[in-house]
Amino acid sequence: MDHLSISARRRALVQAAAMACLLAATGASQAQGQWPAKPIRIVVGFAPGGTTDVMARIVAQGLSEAFGQTVIVDNKPGASGNVAASEVIRSGPDGYTLLIAPTSVETANPSLFKANFHPAKDLTPVAGLGRTAMYLVARPGFAATDAKGLVAHARANPGKLSYASAGAGTPPHLAAELFKQQAGVFATHIPYRGAAPALQDVMAGQCDYVFDPGIAFPHIRTGKVKLLGVASNKRSPFFPDVPTLGEQGIQGAELDIWFGMWAPNGVPAEVLARVNRELVKVLAQPALAKRFADLGAEPAPLDATAFRKLLADEGKLLAALIKDRRISVE
Repeated sequence: MDHLSISARRRALVQAAAMACLLAATGASQAQGQWPAKPIRIVVGFAPGGTTDVMARIVAQGLSEAFGQTVIVDNKPGASGNVAASEVIRSGPDGYTLLIAPTSVETANPSLFKANFHPAKDLTPVAGLGRTAMYLVARPGFAATDAKGLVAHARANPGKLSYASAGAGTPPHLAAELFKQQAGVFATHIPYRGAAPALQDVMAGQCDYVFDPGIAFPHIRTGKVKLLGVASNKRSPFFPDVPTLGEQGIQGAELDIWFGMWAPNGVPAEVLARVNRELVKVLAQPALAKRFADLGAEPAPLDATAFRKLLADEGKLLAALIKDRRISVE
């Protein structure tokens, strides 16, 4: 009897353990199926009001409606997006913390900053969201009327031209250095703390030109600055009559500013797939395209595979450029 009782108790314990495992698996499956069950946080590495922040808030609103959950934007500015990237890397891999940033956080920052992480290894690309072209804009009294003319003027006046940028290592600075490299010209770099003051000094004639990320539109239209060309592989929908740099014979100088979303490594694939699906729907909304246009941007959804390729290609280009031009950040 004692032996039978022990055997019965053992069977009962085994059955109970099996049931507990089954319930745990079922619960985990249900929890995953119910994602998101709480608010989602999107971390942005720049101050409120800038292009990245506004774009993130537009996307957050659309995702909030799609998921039926609050999606908040949490600004963590610093080190060109590295502070925000580090925050997301340290967060739990549950899909409730995501990063929205320019692609430069992965493609340029590792060559510009010393950090104890590498976004390409420590973050998972989710999707591409949109892009802004960069516009070659010159002071109002500048002799040239297009990019070809600027190149000719620079060659005829060696060492005399200067260009403004939003700061060392920023995408407008990298675009200007890529232009100089591909066109074979020289101009002195004058860095500013942001795109707005850089543009202001070009308008005032303190610098000859700037690669503008889209804030110059009203000043271009009123003639306060000259638009000489578009640093993209296609014409801008906002200025369809203005040729690209490539169309003007300056090949290889295209550098759009792309924006995307990343997650911490380890987030379940089905969660990432759902985020990607909903992003595609959100980015297809006409109202969103209009709000992006107010930023000088275009929605440009890319799935994870296409986004990874973009990051790899841009990373190779910018790492080589930064090394060749000896670009550094103080």
